[in-house]
Amino acid sequence: MIGSLRGRLLHRSPDGEILVEAAGVGYRVQAGPVTAARLGDLDSEVFVWVHHHIREDNQALYGFASEAERATFEALLGAHGVGPALAQAILSVHPPSALAQVVAAEDATALCLVPGVGRKTAARLLIELKSRLDGVVAHVAPSAGDASAAPSGDRPTVTALADVRVGLAGLGYGPEEIAEATRDLEGTDSGDLLRSALKRLSGSR
Repeated sequence: MIGSLRGRLLHRSPDGEILVEAAGVGYRVQAGPVTAARLGDLDSEVFVWVHHHIREDNQALYGFASEAERATFEALLGAHGVGPALAQAILSVHPPSALAQVVAAEDATALCLVPGVGRKTAARLLIELKSRLDGVVAHVAPSAGDASAAPSGDRPTVTALADVRVGLAGLGYGPEEIAEATRDLEGTDSGDLLRSALKRLSGSR
């Protein structure tokens, strides 16, 4: 099974799919809009942690900026009713350390910020994830690509807002909604900014 890829970034689509060429082979990887935006310029060398998802009728690669993100993604897949798309949506809103805090605090409202997660689903996930996430984040050393663990001053506000806009677009929001949700937002942590933007959007619908 494929666990990671290091190679040249050939393509990046708006929905977060990337094409990485390694040893002459191009691998299609669903990295999510935020992770894909952080990887760098086309034709540059990139490294992604990979979850190789195998089903009877399909195989797919999911890419992450850190080992903690991949481990959390795999823990989410073990929860009832959580597939790859929902797991990535959850991580787009709540990166590993933030999700661990949400689960520890039993904050169902925070989980409901994820598109497609209602109160009943959030309550069930809090129960299931409490045991599945126990120790996952703590036992995996964060890498430089783990934005949830990086010091907030390391990334400028403009880059963080760009990440948020890409993430919102990937979640299906239109240009006007994105512009309104990110208006006057300030900060350097894209995860915090994304949660603030989603709170605005949930209040306007």
